[in-house]
Amino acid sequence: MTSRTDLTRAADSLIPAEHPFAAHLRTAAAARAARPHAPWTPADGPLPSLYLSHGAPMLFEMTDWMTQLHDWARALPRPRAVLIVSAHWESAPLSLSTTLPEQLVYDFGGFHPMYYRMRYDTPAATELAAQVSSLMPDAEPVHQHSSRGLDHGAWVPLKIMYPEADIPVLQLSMPTHDPARLLDLGRRLRTLRESGVLVIGSGYMTHGLPFIDWSTPDVVPGWSSDFDLWAAESLGRGDVDELADFRHKAPGMPYAHPTVEHFTPLFITLGAAADPSAPPRTVIDGYAIGLAKRSFETL
Repeated sequence: MTSRTDLTRAADSLIPAEHPFAAHLRTAAAARAARPHAPWTPADGPLPSLYLSHGAPMLFEMTDWMTQLHDWARALPRPRAVLIVSAHWESAPLSLSTTLPEQLVYDFGGFHPMYYRMRYDTPAATELAAQVSSLMPDAEPVHQHSSRGLDHGAWVPLKIMYPEADIPVLQLSMPTHDPARLLDLGRRLRTLRESGVLVIGSGYMTHGLPFIDWSTPDVVPGWSSDFDLWAAESLGRGDVDELADFRHKAPGMPYAHPTVEHFTPLFITLGAAADPSAPPRTVIDGYAIGLAKRSFETL
């Protein structure tokens, strides 16, 4: 039988040695050898909740961004498990991905064939699935998918943050874009953090792909920088009401988010925080192809 480690190694062997992700794997392995990643213990207290701008397969070619994500993960205790809500799974009723390693969802197009052969075979997440289900009211049971794997909003950043693929991961669907309901869902997930589960909302701080000028991809459009600055200031003030009314209050709309699924995972992250109005700590900012990479953690 082929082991999970062998599958991961086989997938990674498809990457040319000179590829930035191959270099990232070598750096990550050296970091593990020099200093093992200390696992979470109750003495560490609750893990933070994270909002990630997750990029796309092109993230595997961006050395600086990969380094930021990996260093962020290494600065936290190694989680017991990860629960992630991605912009790329909008589904009601509330659903969980399979608890067993499964074919990834390659929900992107136009990239090198190697990205469609990548694997991220994490351990079974049966215990986490039971935990999540127990936190939901009887009137809102969680549907357990038997075959849906992780989509790229989940496996792309996690493969960079935790390339060993040795932490159980589950993806939770995003059943609505109503900020109030997502904040409430995040509140239900809050206790997971106290047991060493890393709760992540995965989106992109701006996502106006139809309005990017691909002839000058390094130029940051005004709608992207204006929205990002507004979000940073609103988060800094702890103004959850302002953030929740982003459709009407945020500059750069609707260009920054012609559809809103990449912004709304932020409300899962805030809801899972001990105090949603407490200013979070920005870990990653700046832009890639004109889109804001802002990512943060909140206690």
